[in-house]
Amino acid sequence: MDYKPVLEILERIINDRTVPRNIREAVEKAKNALNSKEKDEELKINAAIVTLDEISNDPNMPLYTRTQIWNAVTLLEQIRAKEKKRK
Repeated sequence: MDYKPVLEILERIINDRTVPRNIREAVEKAKNALNSKEKDEELKINAAIVTLDEISNDPNMPLYTRTQIWNAVTLLEQIRAKEKKRK
């Protein structure tokens, strides 16, 4: 599974010091879910989406970061849809 575009977005958020720490930590958690050794790709994608969804409504989040998170979730949903079609 190629998560490279999603991981790039997440990495950008993690390295952005203007983003509150709790949001960067949640994004790191989503990144770790995608990089885990778990065999079930759908499980990894779902874990990342849930984590990102939970923080997307944080009132302290900069608007541009929220947009980046929505973009990452959209990419993950597209990957998940392709994965389901292959099965």
